Amino acid sequence: MRVLIVDDEPAARAKLRRLLLAEPDVAELLEAADAPAALALVPPGSAVPDLALLDIEMPGGSGVQLAAALRERGVRCIVFSTAHAEHALQAFELAALDYLLKPYTADRLQAALARVREQLARPAAPAGEWWVAGERVRLAEVYWISAADNYIELHLPPRSLLERATLAEALARPGWAARFLRVHRSHAVNPGCVQRIERLPGGEALLTLTGGQVLRVSRGYRDVLAEFVVGAPTPGF
Repeated sequence: MRVLIVDDEPAARAKLRRLLLAEPDVAELLEAADAPAALALVPPGSAVPDLALLDIEMPGGSGVQLAAALRERGVRCIVFSTAHAEHALQAFELAALDYLLKPYTADRLQAALARVREQLARPAAPAGEWWVAGERVRLAEVYWISAADNYIELHLPPRSLLERATLAEALARPGWAARFLRVHRSHAVNPGCVQRIERLPGGEALLTLTGGQVLRVSRGYRDVLAEFVVGAPTPGF
């Protein structure tokens, strides 16, 4: 496997390098001291690492933010390595496979690598699917996406899944803008799930979805209604 190590402490990188080079299936190691340098090693469209081992607090952006960016570029496995236990919840919300609390032992790293190998043995999510909280989701089955501060909720009634990303970040992912239309600052909808459009005074509208849910279209996004199959804006709307 190809492994990316990101840590601003040279000693921490050296420890991981030494332990990982002893693993027979580690074919390549990439190293960076901060988030910008790490992203430069994984440009869009390039061969991506199978595993990223990330510190959380470092210059140029947090490891949590970096993990989200690496996920978007196709890195399948994220493991955090940090001295700060308070970030564990954020890590697992990003579907990190493990959280190594420094100082960790070689055996503890081995346990994390076992999880990584198990994950890599599974087929990758194909086009039109996405991993959320360790679960593979078909985007076509998502009715709508709503913003919740620095998180998004993917709504697949009767359930919903939470992921750490902004709505703008989610819609910038390959294929997502073609699947969802933003109709409000707080949500984007799957047009295939819209059953009815009701126009309101002032340029707003209400969308009724397949399951009966109702979403508001704000005036600033009314032009996107022309892209819905169920109807087109009336003259003067």
